[in-house]
Amino acid sequence: MPEEKTTRELVYEVSRDVKWICRTLQRMEARDEGFETRIRDLEGWRQRKAGEEQRMQRISAGAGGLVGGVVAVLVRVLGGR
Repeated sequence: MPEEKTTRELVYEVSRDVKWICRTLQRMEARDEGFETRIRDLEGWRQRKAGEEQRMQRISAGAGGLVGGVVAVLVRVLGGR
């Protein structure tokens, strides 16, 4: 039958385990900070990309309206009804 551990040995073992848990948690927190930074960067990129797409749609709509107006004037000038 294995020998029972003394209180001192148990305290030492628990202390060692607590230190290991603390180091592991610190590594996890550091990793999570890296993930959060990358997620924020991706969200910013997505917002910039969406803004660029909206700007291009507005430009296209404006250009389409301008071309339509010019065509209407030309048709009217050239004798269309």
